[in-house]
Amino acid sequence: MDRRTELLNCAENVARRHGYDGFSYADLAKEVGIRKASIHYHFPSKADLAVALIERYASTHAEALAVIDETSELASDRLAAYVQGYRKALSGGAKICLCAAFSVSRDSLTDEALRELDAFRGNSLNWLEKTFQLANKDGSVSHSAEPAEEAAALLATVEGAQLVARAANKVSDFDQATKLFLSRLP
Repeated sequence: MDRRTELLNCAENVARRHGYDGFSYADLAKEVGIRKASIHYHFPSKADLAVALIERYASTHAEALAVIDETSELASDRLAAYVQGYRKALSGGAKICLCAAFSVSRDSLTDEALRELDAFRGNSLNWLEKTFQLANKDGSVSHSAEPAEEAAALLATVEGAQLVARAANKVSDFDQATKLFLSRLP
C-alpha cells in the first residue's frame, strides 16, 4: 500500500470515530509513524484531505450501490442491503458513515468539501428514489409512498440511527431505529 492510501485509510478510520474536528495532522502522523510534513506532501491542507476522503468514500459507496443493483432484483432486497450497509459501517458501534461524521462539522468544512458532501448525499437520494420507484412497480415494499419522500425518510433514518447507535456504542439502537422500515419489507 502506498503512503497516500495509508494516510487516507488512517484518516478515514479516525474521522469515522471522531469526526472532522476530532483529529489533526499530528494525530495522523503519530498513528502512521511519520512526520506531519510528510502528510502535507500528500495533502497540503486538512481541507484537501477532507475532499480526498469524501471523494474516495463516495466512489466506494457508489460501487457498493451498483453491486446491490446487480445482485438484487427486487427493490425490497436492495433496500434491505442498503440498510445493512449502514449497519455494517457502524463497526460494532465504534464508527459512523464518513459523510454523516463530517456533516456534524459542516461549519469547519470548505466549500469544496461541502459540495462533495452534498453530492454524496444527492447520489444516495437519487439511488434511493430510483429504488423506491422500482418498489412501486414490483410491489415489494408495503405502504410505499412518493419515491422522493421515501428516499429522504430512509436516508434520514439510517444516518440518524447511526448517530444514536454511535452515541450509545450499541448496534442494537440502530436495529431498533430501522426496525419499523424493515418491517415493510417481505
